[in-house]
Amino acid sequence: MPFVVVDRVPLAYTDTGTPAGRPDASTVVFGHGLLFGGWMFRAQLAALQRDYRCVTLDWRGQGSTPPTADGYDIDTLTADAVGLLSALDTGPVHWVGLSMGGFVGLRLAARHPELLRSLTLLDTSADAEDPAKIAEYHRLAWALRWFGHRPVLGRVAPHLFGPAFLASSTGRATVREWSRRLAATQRVALRDAVHGVTARPTIAPELPSITAPTLVLVGADDTATPPARSDRIATLIPHADHHVLPACGHSSSLEQPDLVTDHLRRFLTDVDSPAVH
Repeated sequence: MPFVVVDRVPLAYTDTGTPAGRPDASTVVFGHGLLFGGWMFRAQLAALQRDYRCVTLDWRGQGSTPPTADGYDIDTLTADAVGLLSALDTGPVHWVGLSMGGFVGLRLAARHPELLRSLTLLDTSADAEDPAKIAEYHRLAWALRWFGHRPVLGRVAPHLFGPAFLASSTGRATVREWSRRLAATQRVALRDAVHGVTARPTIAPELPSITAPTLVLVGADDTATPPARSDRIATLIPHADHHVLPACGHSSSLEQPDLVTDHLRRFLTDVDSPAVH
């Protein structure tokens, strides 16, 4: 996997490149959720790379990006994303962010509007972490740090995947793969990433200033960032398009890959059509 160095930090990314015969193709950049990597968008990349340049980014200490001593807060990750777009010379992009990737996407849209063509938010929130959940998440982060993820797998997975998916053969296979990938990640970095998420401040007051066309998707069974959080985002961002995905938990790109891709393709086509501009 290639790396780009941003502020002395090597960030792992993937880049499908400009599609053959499509020199004017737009770029879609995917920001993953906590405890994952860019791989969680593989279905979307497979479907869209013939028409778009598709880029994924692994956050600090997750996926293939190595740990850092600090910088796990959402504002620093936003600066990392800005640096990646500059280094890859993408021009304005379609940003697709799931959970913490959405935390970054909201900040890009509100504070760096010139960098975005559109914003897609999957299973995310504009608010600070629910205080009722912080203590549990910190206990899980402590366990991840000292014992790894396997002893707490049964407690972590229901936060990340919906019950219908966990009960399916596809879901069980995906959880096994996620577990293997997580086992290869540095434990201290996982703890710090969790703390970076739980310490994020709200960005809700800035949402009415967002001008990028926005698509909001959320799983009906998402308990980590419940549908009410997405309802609030769609209310605050002018003209946002909002859909709830049935039989789906927090990791919608993996749980309902075809449905997410269909929504995303229609949205990107509408944004890139001449009538929109």
